[in-house]
Amino acid sequence: MRISLLFFALFFLFSIHYFQDDILLKSMDRGSKLYRKNCVVCHGKNGTGKGKRIPPLAQSDYLLNNIDKSIRGIKYGLKGEIMVNGVTYDKVMKPSGLTDPEITDIMNFILNSWDNTTETLITVETVKKVIKQ
Repeated sequence: MRISLLFFALFFLFSIHYFQDDILLKSMDRGSKLYRKNCVVCHGKNGTGKGKRIPPLAQSDYLLNNIDKSIRGIKYGLKGEIMVNGVTYDKVMKPSGLTDPEITDIMNFILNSWDNTTETLITVETVKKVIKQ
């Protein structure tokens, strides 16, 4: 009985992990396409930005430490100074016009690309909650 219960528990945990990975990979795939269509002109193919004019997304301390602000920046645009990896940027980023599901997918893509890593899975509910704040 204990072995069956242990087996069931391990199977359940593995299933949840696999399911989340599958959701993340599909979201990242959609996000990659959206990134190429909407973000690559400014932030570059590899998320490196444009020198001191446009901040990088690759290995960006700002992005990884300010996920909520990053979501709002995509939705509503961003103006004013921000510091990314020790460099100050003060350019305007216009609102993207993207839907909440599209913002979700782009965030999952950029948070898990170009050596960025996070334990956070962005969901549509996450984006909706952040936008309401």
